[in-house]
Amino acid sequence: MPNKIENKPELKIKQTARVKPDWLKTQIPGGGKYRDLIKLVKDNKLHTICESGKCPNIGECWGAGTATFMILGNTCTRSCQFCNVATGAGDVLDNLEPFKVAQSINMMGIKHAVITSVDRDDLPDGGSGHWAKTVLAIREFNPEVTLETLIPDFQGKTEQIDQIIEVHPEIVSHNIETVERLSRQVRVQAKYERSMFVLKYLKDAGMKTKSGIMCGMGETEDEIVQSMKDLRAVGVGIITLGQYMQPTARHMAVAEYVHPDQFAKYKAIGEDLGFDYIESGPLVRSSYHAEKHL
Repeated sequence: MPNKIENKPELKIKQTARVKPDWLKTQIPGGGKYRDLIKLVKDNKLHTICESGKCPNIGECWGAGTATFMILGNTCTRSCQFCNVATGAGDVLDNLEPFKVAQSINMMGIKHAVITSVDRDDLPDGGSGHWAKTVLAIREFNPEVTLETLIPDFQGKTEQIDQIIEVHPEIVSHNIETVERLSRQVRVQAKYERSMFVLKYLKDAGMKTKSGIMCGMGETEDEIVQSMKDLRAVGVGIITLGQYMQPTARHMAVAEYVHPDQFAKYKAIGEDLGFDYIESGPLVRSSYHAEKHL
């Protein structure tokens, strides 16, 4: 019997139909570099979040030599209400995956790679050992490539977080996704305070840290600002703020399409708070302009 649940449980939230505003409309990506990479991905059956997640910035990022890869399978052991990844028991671990990712980065000519993963609470080490092997394999095959690791919270277990610290990626990112009040609803099995602990632990160990927030989930401006202050308090230097987009009717509804002027305001507030780098706009995603965050 299959152990994957392809759709999230129905939320007790009214699913209101909303017309996307003009500022969320994007150009179809094109250009020689983008076309070459699309062909390479398809011909070699490579997997990137950029393509499978239908990221609106794929053409721009691939043209700049940046791509995001997901490891540890395609099934997540958690059921966050914003995410379209299948929920269920974790996939069988592919021990060749670190090599495959390293090879993919080499074949695509990537200059800056972002690695992310599903949550693997089913594994004794949360997948942290696999994470470390992947970083080491990428560096072996691509010594000039810089890395950002967008990690799960590893349930706050420091011995697992230490595995990431030991391989020392250039940037370690962990997204809080939403404000404290909405965190339990949006990230069912995660905890706001645990994410803050993880980010502080990483920073105290000398890591360059980053986090991201999705806007338009029902939060207030004051709550976004407080979250930004909380992130600064634990030493986070890089932040991304973008518009939440509902993947399917079974996911959490969009409460608001936040105007670009509001994102500009958040950017100005973030600058005043002392963030080193801020990406804030409707189409911003966690990995947007990732190569610039170094």
